[in-house]
Amino acid sequence: MDAYLSERLSLTRSRVEKLIRQGCARVDGVIEQKPGFSLRAGQSVLVEVPEPAPAAAVAQDIPLSVLYQDADLAVVVKPSGMVVHPACGNPDGTLVNALLHRLDGLSGIGGELRPGIVHRLDKDTSGLLLVAKNDKCHVSLSEQIKRHAVGRAYLAILQGHFREAEGFVEAPIGRHPVERKKMAVVGSGRAARTDYAVLRELRAASLVEARLATGRTHQIRVHMASIGHPVLGDPVYGPKKLPYSIEGGQLLHAYRLKFLHPSTGEEMHFETPPEPRFSDWLNRLA
Repeated sequence: MDAYLSERLSLTRSRVEKLIRQGCARVDGVIEQKPGFSLRAGQSVLVEVPEPAPAAAVAQDIPLSVLYQDADLAVVVKPSGMVVHPACGNPDGTLVNALLHRLDGLSGIGGELRPGIVHRLDKDTSGLLLVAKNDKCHVSLSEQIKRHAVGRAYLAILQGHFREAEGFVEAPIGRHPVERKKMAVVGSGRAARTDYAVLRELRAASLVEARLATGRTHQIRVHMASIGHPVLGDPVYGPKKLPYSIEGGQLLHAYRLKFLHPSTGEEMHFETPPEPRFSDWLNRLA
């Protein structure tokens, strides 16, 4: 039963074992506390996963580049390797912990663990993030994202060369049907579109600008891998064999951000160069 539930719930085997021993699992309506219980076809299994204990993120003095801030919002540069907000396995040392120390206020819409967070970047993706400092601003920015009115452009080093200098990938993205911690192009997924333009051809690779028309989880990584040009260094969707080893995660950087200021209506533009690690690989592959 523990193996079956671990796969279906996308939880670790040890986590599922604890839930079963705590009496959180029922088989055909009867509590079953043996993780090794053998299930038969047709049986009904119900698991109650308790809500995590409430917790609040704490302020931490962590170096963070703040490009802009006013009374409503801030634009910061997230370094690669930093998780955006506290979660299981990452209770602190996150962007939120740094924001609580650096900024004089954050919106509360995201809850105690995600204050001010309007959108996210993957742990190993670096670049620009928009942060709301009050709830009114948070709502406005979230609506802009839903309307695809926020312009977000990324630099990526992708495997191989493209036949066309420009193009797009329009394919729905959802949970991988087998590996539930991954995303994939699946018919039942949510609509997603990524526009791209080749900026420079490298040795067996390409420097590409990718622009998000939608904002699905791992969108650029999944879309580019789906057309045979995965992001170099990507441990999940990237190429399994390369003539060189790329440490530190995917070479993906959110370098440009555009949106309307919620209070003034002014069109705001920001741009930031990639980290030295990204630039080093550009030079090595030139």
